[in-house]
Formats: sequence, C-alpha cells, structure tokens
Amino acid sequence: MLQIKDTLVSLDLVERYFACDLDACLGQCCVDGDAGAPLAPGEAEKIEKVIPEVIDELAPRAVKAIEEEGSSYVDPDGDEVTQIVDGRDCVFTCYAPGGKCLCALEKAFREGRIADVKPISCRLYPVRLKEYSGFTAVNMHRWKICRPAEALGKKLGVRAYEFLKEPLVARFGQEWYDDLEVAAKEYLKQYPDGYPH
Repeated sequence: MLQIKDTLVSLDLVERYFACDLDACLGQCCVDGDAGAPLAPGEAEKIEKVIPEVIDELAPRAVKAIEEEGSSYVDPDGDEVTQIVDGRDCVFTCYAPGGKCLCALEKAFREGRIADVKPISCRLYPVRLKEYSGFTAVNMHRWKICRPAEALGKKLGVRAYEFLKEPLVARFGQEWYDDLEVAAKEYLKQYPDGYPH
C-alpha cells in the first residue's frame, strides 16, 4: 500500500497495467453484478434532473423500473446505488451496434446534452473506494471481464493509475494525484524492466 495524504492506495493501481478495451469487453461492467453503481452524496439528485434527457435511450424495462421504483435505491449494505433491471443491468445502460454496452448518461454528456453526472464510482472503475475512520482505502477490483483491459494496458505501457488520472483527480484533487504519481514512479524504480504483471 502507498499512503497518499489520508488515503491508502493498493499497489495494484501502480503495478497493474490497465486500459479499458470496450471493443473486447463490450461494457460488461455495466450489466454484470448484483447491485447498481454506488452513488456519492448528491449524485442521485443530479441524475434525477437529467433523466428526461436520456429516458428515450433506455430499455423499456429500465424506464418501467425507474417509474415504479426510482432511479436509485439503498442496497443491503446501506449504500445508495443506481437502480438495476432483472437483478443485474444498470437502468442507464444503452446499446450501440454490435451489442456494445454504453452509459446513457455519459453518451448524453459527450453529445453536449447534459452536464457530467455519471457517478464517480463508474468513472473510477475498476477502482473501488472504502471509507474507514480516518482514511479512505483505494483498491482495484480485478475480475475476468477486465482481462482485455489489462492486456491492452500492458501493450500500451499504461498503468492503472495513469489510465484513471482524470477521475482520480476529480475525486481526490490534482495535488493528491501528483503525490501518487511521484510515489508510483519511485516504487516502480525497483522494476527497471517493467513490473511483471
């Protein structure tokens, strides 16, 4: 672990190569799982305001779920998360030709139709945050659907913390990221030929 200000950062973020390969995974992280995306305080309210702008792009069953149960709920752990459909798909999932899963919120933002309201947990993925008394744990979730991302990251020579720079800065600030970058480079000096993972 690396201690960066009031966070403990898993070495996976520094050691592992990672670059999302949407053409290979087809966005499975939006549809595989037993709960929706974790929401930070205030995110649900921001998302609610833009639903009229994306509702026509959502699957009919997703629209029905939002109308009947809302766009978010509190999971068994007590965390607010985005609503899901059929026990797995995020309600904001939409599809491009070829079955590629996209986020309707991100798509609308990239098209200039709404502000950026995509949950920070989604933007940070595969990073997962866990709050403890006095510090935040910054971990990397690893599972089979992200293997293409690890392969692409290795091919490109991009570490996970580098690929996730923008959302990490958005969550923790530029100074925090700069400190992480210095610590990561110092740590990686022990592997002059590149970390084996």
